[in-house]
Amino acid sequence: MITLTEQAYRTMTTQAPPLRSMLEQLIATLSVSSVTPTLDHGNRALIALLADWLASAGFRVEILPVPGRAEKFNLVGTLGRGTEGLVLSGHTDTVPFDAAHWSYDPLTLTELNGRYYGLGIADMKSFFACAIEAARGLSDADLRAPLVILATADEESAMHGARALAESGRQFGRYVVIGEPTNLRPVRLHKGVMGEAIRLTGRSGHASDPSLGNNALDGMHEVMTALIAWRDDLRQQHQHPAFNVPYPTLNLGYIHGGDNPNRICGECELHLDLRVLPGLDPQTLRDHLSELVSGVARRRGLTWSVAPLFEAIPPAETPANSKIVRACEQLTGYPAEAVNFGTEAPFFNQIGMETVILGSGDIAQAHQPDEYLEIDRIAPTLDILRELIQRFCRG
Repeated sequence: MITLTEQAYRTMTTQAPPLRSMLEQLIATLSVSSVTPTLDHGNRALIALLADWLASAGFRVEILPVPGRAEKFNLVGTLGRGTEGLVLSGHTDTVPFDAAHWSYDPLTLTELNGRYYGLGIADMKSFFACAIEAARGLSDADLRAPLVILATADEESAMHGARALAESGRQFGRYVVIGEPTNLRPVRLHKGVMGEAIRLTGRSGHASDPSLGNNALDGMHEVMTALIAWRDDLRQQHQHPAFNVPYPTLNLGYIHGGDNPNRICGECELHLDLRVLPGLDPQTLRDHLSELVSGVARRRGLTWSVAPLFEAIPPAETPANSKIVRACEQLTGYPAEAVNFGTEAPFFNQIGMETVILGSGDIAQAHQPDEYLEIDRIAPTLDILRELIQRFCRG
C-alpha cells in the first residue's frame, strides 16, 4: 500500500480543479486495459491524478497495487471517520480504441451540440469528476459516517482490481454506488458472465476411409446437440422476472476444426458465452458443462478439455429493500432495474457491501467510437450524489 505523506499534502493545491478541467485531464490520460498484452496499459497516471485531487480536497488517500499486475493500482480516498459509510466507486480503465473511426480526438474532451465527447466519458471517467465535485467543500467534521471514493483497475478486461479488493476482505463502507452508465436509472441486479472453451482432440487421417482417424468435428457436433438441449433445460428451470431476458442464455459463438476437407478433423474448438442469473453458481455450471463434454468424449474415444476464456464474473443482486436501493429509487424516480451486462457489484457484495449501479452515461455509448455524455446529465448527477452524501454520511 502507498499512502500520501503529510509533506505531499502540503505541496498540493487547496482544492480539486473545476469539474470541466477534471474531465479534460481524465479523458487525456490513457488508461486502456485489454486481455491483449500489446493493447494493455497501466493506470498509474490516472490514479495519480485522482490521488492529487482527493488529497487536495482533504481525503486520506491510499494507493493499493493490484497483486501480480504491474502498473495496475486501486485507489481509496476517505473523508470522515467511522463505519457504515457511503462508497462512490468507478473503474479507471477504458476499452481499446481505433482513432481512425472517431470524428474527434478520443483523448481530447470535445464539446459539441450539448455533448461531451471523449474516450471513457460515459464509461465511466466522468463519474470520478462528478463524485469529487459533489464532495467539494466537505471536511471530516461535516460527516457522521465516512465518504469513500474508490477507483479500480482492469474492469474492462478481467476485473483484477475489484477481485483484489474482494480477496482482501476489507469492507470500505456499508453502501456502494457504482457509476457505470445506466441513464440515471438505478440497477440492483445483473447477470453473471462466463466464457468457456471446449476442445476435442481425435486423430487425423485420409478422408477416403473414416477408420483411419477419429473425427473431432463429428464429436463436437454431438457436444453442440447436448449443449442446445441443456440451454433449453436452463431456460425452463431458471427464471427471474426482473430481467427482460428472464432466463440464462447460452450462445455458441465460435468454432474451428480441421485444416482441409480431405483430412479427417483431428482437433476442434468451440467457444461459448453463458449469461448467469443470480442464484446460479458459475463453478457448478462449469462442472455440468464438463460432464456433458466428457460423456461425449468417452463414447467417441476423444481427448477433451473445458477451460474458462476468462475468470467468470458472478451475477449480482442487492435486495430490493436495501436502504441504498430505496434511496436511489426515490432520488431518480425510477424503480431499480436489472441489466444483462456485468459490473464489479458482485465483488463488493461478497465483502458485505450493498451495491447499486447508477451513472449518468448511456450503455449504448459505451465501447463505441465518438463516445459521448449529454452535458445536461451532469447537474442531476451532482444533485443525486450530494443528496446521497447528505443521507448516508451527514444526516
